Amino acid sequence: MSNKKSGGRTLLWSVIMSAPGPLVVGLGLLEGRSSTQLADFVRRSSELLAIVMAFVTYRLTNRDGETNAVRNARLERFSNIFVGAMMCLGGSIMLILALTSGSEDKGNVIPGLVIAVLGVIANTIFWRKYARLNRVEPNPILAVQARLYRAKSLVDACVTLALLSVVLLPESAVSYWLDLIGSVVVAAYLVSCGVQTIRERLK
Repeated sequence: MSNKKSGGRTLLWSVIMSAPGPLVVGLGLLEGRSSTQLADFVRRSSELLAIVMAFVTYRLTNRDGETNAVRNARLERFSNIFVGAMMCLGGSIMLILALTSGSEDKGNVIPGLVIAVLGVIANTIFWRKYARLNRVEPNPILAVQARLYRAKSLVDACVTLALLSVVLLPESAVSYWLDLIGSVVVAAYLVSCGVQTIRERLK
């Protein structure tokens, strides 16, 4: 299979695998009120939009017989800036939610925890896949997706730790602070990656 076809299929699987995340975490919010879980819902929703944009752009710029290099470069630049912007938006909203949330009972955070654990596994696989594809045949879309999935895997690990503390130590000071710190760390990392991506594409 060519690298272009493999890249397109990997992006398609990224969309398919990412689509249920916001729905499941959102349904979990009906019972749980963890700031990390709420922030995770915002983050996953914005990332899904970014992945869909990357998939559409990759398909448009890698069609058989496509020779419009100027248009392709413009589309790739716009797509990557959009990905960076979604990372910044998700991180900013997460930070606001984390700093304005109270210390009330968090409710049921199990759905969010399950999604986070699965996210660590799936996102790490996608991160390595995109990195390998980009090494074989460098492509700006795949390079940014590798960065996005590296961020997603690390963020999901942080979310897992925070929500696990809510499950194991409900209503405790440790749980509260890990939940809060988890949200802040997630937000800061996403904004940092988003800013880096935008700066690179604006050069």
